[in-house]
Amino acid sequence: MDGLIMAGQLLLGLSILVILHELGHFLAARAFGIEVEKFYLFFDAWGFKLFSFKVGDTEYGVGWLPLGGYVKISGMIDESMDTEQMAAPAQPWEFRSKPAWQRLIVMMGGIIVNVIVGIFIFWMMAFKYGDTFVPNDKLVNGISPGIVGKQMGLQPGDKILAVNGQKLIYLDEILSSKVLLNNTKLTISRDGKAMDLRVPESVLDSISKYKIREFVGPRVVAKRIDSVVTPQDLQPKTSFFGKIKAVFVKPDSVKIDAPAFEAGMKKGDSILAVNGKPVKFYNDITTEVAKNKGKKIAVEVLRGSEVLTLTPKVSKDGTLAIVIPTIAPPVVNISYGFMESFSIGVNKGWSSFTDNAKGIWKMITGKLSARNISSPIGIAQVYGSEFNWEKFWSLTGLISMALAFMNLLPIPALDGGHVVFLIIEMIKGKPLSDKFMERAQVVGFVILLCLMVFAFGNDILKKFGI
Repeated sequence: MDGLIMAGQLLLGLSILVILHELGHFLAARAFGIEVEKFYLFFDAWGFKLFSFKVGDTEYGVGWLPLGGYVKISGMIDESMDTEQMAAPAQPWEFRSKPAWQRLIVMMGGIIVNVIVGIFIFWMMAFKYGDTFVPNDKLVNGISPGIVGKQMGLQPGDKILAVNGQKLIYLDEILSSKVLLNNTKLTISRDGKAMDLRVPESVLDSISKYKIREFVGPRVVAKRIDSVVTPQDLQPKTSFFGKIKAVFVKPDSVKIDAPAFEAGMKKGDSILAVNGKPVKFYNDITTEVAKNKGKKIAVEVLRGSEVLTLTPKVSKDGTLAIVIPTIAPPVVNISYGFMESFSIGVNKGWSSFTDNAKGIWKMITGKLSARNISSPIGIAQVYGSEFNWEKFWSLTGLISMALAFMNLLPIPALDGGHVVFLIIEMIKGKPLSDKFMERAQVVGFVILLCLMVFAFGNDILKKFGI
């Protein structure tokens, strides 16, 4: 079910963006009197489609292959590779008969719409939800670095004072692109002494491996244990197909780890120490436990007025299977007016667009691993297994800006490739040959296919921990 929810959100988000992208091409073409033969969500590969209907000269439909969508513009060499039409004399309603500047606008139509949609989403999100930040000066206990933060030299209790010499107002800025993409210098306070640390350019590679939560977060105090997971809680849910399989094949017996439960921990216990080391903060507990995967540890707990020593055996994944709430850090909620939200939306849209450019450039120059490229599998995981409108639209806005940037890349078969060829035509004063354009389309499709295979391969290997 979780997978279906992830896939459903991805499909909904991409479908909205693809329809609007193609609508940009469609409206621009119609504005210049160019005939649009097809308008499809998904591809009707080999002539197969789910349904279609015709209005005027345009056939609208939904294909069976969910890899985007397209509009077939009359008199244009595109993914349809309709060479027969191109061999006939140009007609006044065709793309090829229009001035280069009009064709350029038609090709830019989808990109422009994606930019507008992204900005609009960020605008509405800012107006409806505002922003929530953690004030840096309120973090009296400092920060708690995860695996990635510790790799670059941060320690629990450090206080981050400035980023590139500018005072850090909100801790959330540490997770922004201006820190993660720019080889940033952090000024920190440790034991009352100021010192500088450099965020390595490879930090995004580490975050891609360990997730963003393993970078930096507030150091929070652990409260009493809220719940202790029992073996019954951990029993795997058998799918419909799994039940059918079990009729014919005896399922393997699996040892369910519930270390805290088996050691006698109870709801309401307070953890005082792990292996003799006092622990007050949440990450102190998780760090000490994780060091001892598969080993027995001594855990001192306060139960009422009595101090007990329990000896659970840590699970193979480095946990005790308990839920410990924390004292949340203070937050500041900022609301924006309608027009004020517009500038926020523009800034977020532009930042998202430029972040994509910076990321691609770092990959080209070898400063960032291409393993960060994700396929729809990785994007679906980001959407998550629970539907949340705020998260859904935030991610859809980011994807809209990413689509705008990707389509601007000078790759044949993408809008950016057509734009480059049109600019060359405008400089030369004559169009490139149909034969060249046909070959360029083939090359573009091969490049896109290779990128798609690479991206899917990335996500599949990550699922196996490779």
